[in-house]
Amino acid sequence: MDLKAIFPPSKGCTCSVCRDYCKRPGWWTVEQAESAISLGYANRIMMEISPDFNFAVLSPAFYGCEGFIATNEGFINGCNFLKNGLCELHNTDILPLECAFCHHERTGQGTLCHEALLKEWKTIKGQLLVKKWQDIVKLHSKL
Repeated sequence: MDLKAIFPPSKGCTCSVCRDYCKRPGWWTVEQAESAISLGYANRIMMEISPDFNFAVLSPAFYGCEGFIATNEGFINGCNFLKNGLCELHNTDILPLECAFCHHERTGQGTLCHEALLKEWKTIKGQLLVKKWQDIVKLHSKL
C-alpha cells in the first residue's frame, strides 16, 4: 500500500494549529525511517513502544530522547528537528508522512493516517528496522 498516495502532503500553513503539530514528532513510514537512518540520523531518532509492549515505532526524537526510548518527560521538550520554529526536515523526502499530511483543514483525518502507519510498523519489515536501529544506537547498553 502506497501511504504517500493515500495521505498526500498538505499545503503549507503557519497558523497556530499547524505550528503546534510540529511540536510533537509525527511518524515516518518504515521506508522513510530507513532513509533517515541511512542518511546518518539514527542518533536523532527515538523509539516509541506500544502500551502493550508488542511492537515499537521509530520517529524523530523529542529533545532528550535522541537515540533512546520516548518518555513522557521528553514530550514537553518537543521535536529535536524543530529549530527556531522551523523543521529541518521540511521539503525533504524524510519529512515524516504524518507531519506532511496533518493540517488544520483535515480535522479527524490525522487519525486515519496514524492508524495506517501503525499497521505498517507492526509488520516484520517495520520491527526488523526497529531492531537494526537499536543495534546502531546501542540501545541495550543504555538501559
